[in-house]
Amino acid sequence: MEKPTLVILAAGMGSRYGGLKQMDALTPEGDTIIDFSIFDALQAGFGKFVFIIRKSFEKEFKEIFNKKLEGRAEVAYVYQELDEVPEKYINPERKKPWGTGHALLMAKDVVRENFAVINADDFYGKEAFDVMAKSLTTKNKASYDFNMMAYLLKNTVSDHGFVSRGECQVNEEGYLTAITERTHIEKVNGKLMRKDDDGILIPINEDTVVSMNFWGFTPKYFEFGDKLFNAFLEANTENLKAEFFIPSVVNDILRSGKATVEVLKSDAKWFGVTYKEDKAIVQKAIQALKHQNIYPAKLW
Repeated sequence: MEKPTLVILAAGMGSRYGGLKQMDALTPEGDTIIDFSIFDALQAGFGKFVFIIRKSFEKEFKEIFNKKLEGRAEVAYVYQELDEVPEKYINPERKKPWGTGHALLMAKDVVRENFAVINADDFYGKEAFDVMAKSLTTKNKASYDFNMMAYLLKNTVSDHGFVSRGECQVNEEGYLTAITERTHIEKVNGKLMRKDDDGILIPINEDTVVSMNFWGFTPKYFEFGDKLFNAFLEANTENLKAEFFIPSVVNDILRSGKATVEVLKSDAKWFGVTYKEDKAIVQKAIQALKHQNIYPAKLW
């Protein structure tokens, strides 16, 4: 079977974090969160890595990861920029990126295999990559059989501010029926709250199944993404803050009835660094994993 590809969403600027968290070392050895994702993915059987980045940090990024992956896997880089849209939709006043759905479309010309998508700033855990790789290697790449890695909301929030999560509805057979992008979820007096459409904070169940942008697709995904992004641009040309998210594409996939999205589950622990204050917690957790020999002292 053809080895799956891992697509890494690394073009975000980390405005809430206060810098390029994709490049921020979290261990004395200089490991970033991406290092652990790549290490886990290689062990799980992924054979190609596609980084979605900005041209502004291309040189630094390549210097770091080309060396680590040389001789281990194929590597490709694609770029998410504000002007990577049809000319008629370019708005010089826009400063905000077009979102994860747009970023993933940048990879359509280099991804020919079944592939997984992850965020650069999320630590998903070894088992999650094992489960995803096993699933992807059994799928016909001409099929519309997709999947996602599921997490419980309570295990994915920050104590230091709000986060964005995809709230999932899952049927009894374990398939996704709908996903809603919740762009503001936070802890308030120990309880989880989300903003509704009017910006009012309302409760959300801590055991809600959420997506952490760890998706598994065949190349057929891009058929949906292209069409939907063009419709999004038409409707949001003047909206400087509108973002096109992967869950928007997934919902369109589900509504079409043409594809399915199986919900995969893993007991692997998730960690994230949305805010600078999250860093110490993640550093401590990663150091513990190294002490338990789940990871070697030196990854590379």
